[in-house]
Amino acid sequence: MVNGTTALKMQNEWQEIMSKQRIVEIVDYNPQWPHFFSELSTIIVDKLGNLALSIEHVGSTSVPGLAAKPIIDLDVVIASNEVLLKVVYLLQELGYEHEGDKGILGREAFAREASDVPRNGTSRIWINHHLYVCPQNSTALVRHLAFRDYLRNNPDQVLVYGELKRQLAQHFQYDIDSYCDAKTQFVEGILQQALPDR
Repeated sequence: MVNGTTALKMQNEWQEIMSKQRIVEIVDYNPQWPHFFSELSTIIVDKLGNLALSIEHVGSTSVPGLAAKPIIDLDVVIASNEVLLKVVYLLQELGYEHEGDKGILGREAFAREASDVPRNGTSRIWINHHLYVCPQNSTALVRHLAFRDYLRNNPDQVLVYGELKRQLAQHFQYDIDSYCDAKTQFVEGILQQALPDR
């Protein structure tokens, strides 16, 4: 049970985390990132059971050696949108809020209510992370996995992408949207190579 003082402290910490999330900060690759992903995915799998076909570590923290924003991206893979409502309900029990697809078809986004989400009874403060739910074979999931796997297999491009992100982070430190937009050409170029038939 969390007392009032602890709850207030956790809320203040969460507000600070959320305010910093809009600042673009690129750090060196942290070899602990896969471990943090594993801890988070274990809790989510325990909650969802066989509704989760798999949980994929995607985004820059999933690529060894790649400089990144220190935010873990997780894609929960489900069989189809027929089970989405049940998944939403179960993730809400962990403290995640369903935000819809936010304009990206085939990828449902979930926000965290507080820094102790996912709640597993320990009041642990978790690393910042983004949680998505994708039907298997959705375009969003295919793109996430293709981009990740291409970079994992092309370390020269990891260096190029890391340097690009550092430069863009300096230029757009307080403008996350422009930072993301400025990466689009590189990302799409990689996807054209990774998915030549799409």
